[in-house]
Amino acid sequence: MQTLDITLVAAPSGAGKTTWIQQQIHSIADTAIYLSLGADETLIDAAYLSAEVPGLTVLPVIQLTDFLERPTVGCSIYLELGFHIDLTSLILPDQIADCRRVAVLPPGTRHTEWHDWADLIVTGAEANFTLQHPHLWRSALSGQVLDLASLNTFWYELTNGAYGTVQRAKGIFDVADGRSLYFDFVAGFSDTTHLKLNLPFWLNGRPDRFSGIEVVGEMLDQEAIAQTIEECCLNDQAIAYYQQQIKNSLEPGDEVA
Repeated sequence: MQTLDITLVAAPSGAGKTTWIQQQIHSIADTAIYLSLGADETLIDAAYLSAEVPGLTVLPVIQLTDFLERPTVGCSIYLELGFHIDLTSLILPDQIADCRRVAVLPPGTRHTEWHDWADLIVTGAEANFTLQHPHLWRSALSGQVLDLASLNTFWYELTNGAYGTVQRAKGIFDVADGRSLYFDFVAGFSDTTHLKLNLPFWLNGRPDRFSGIEVVGEMLDQEAIAQTIEECCLNDQAIAYYQQQIKNSLEPGDEVA
């Protein structure tokens, strides 16, 4: 049986799993494949890495079994586990059972289930506080276009406690000027990461690409979060108007989808 170079990566929310994986992929010359377990349909990390890491293949979980039967020779596979996955009850295919297990943990983390599970402990981002009963809320937004000013107001409110205590929030949003934006917030850090993803401007109707939001916190007012996001979304007429304005202002060479 062919030996596969597979690394499983686990961590608490916000500790830096995806960042560590991105660093490893940049440091290797081999073909890299990425999977995310536990992301369901809200594939924020997969979409982020796919846009920012040239040549990376993002493999849907439903294709994992077929891939393991006919794996790509010479590739490095990184499988990111959602923080909410119970490591003690995780059942993996036989081909993955003998893999490297990495836990990315905040500095000074005392003995945890991640220590028992991992072959290698990597120091990740500082944890400024932890939640007693963390709750995960997600929503896919693919096809929606948001007004940027309204999105910024919502994000400020979200990360400053207007909808409950937020430990981590991240999202990918298509906005009216055609950009796909990545927002990333971890409690205790003063600034949200704002990044324009390396994707073409989308200026022809509703985007046919992933967007979505994920929030980890306590006492989250999910209904209010969902309602406010809905109020940030533009209707078809507004989308067409803004897209035409941007088309008229594009420079030669701007990539448009």
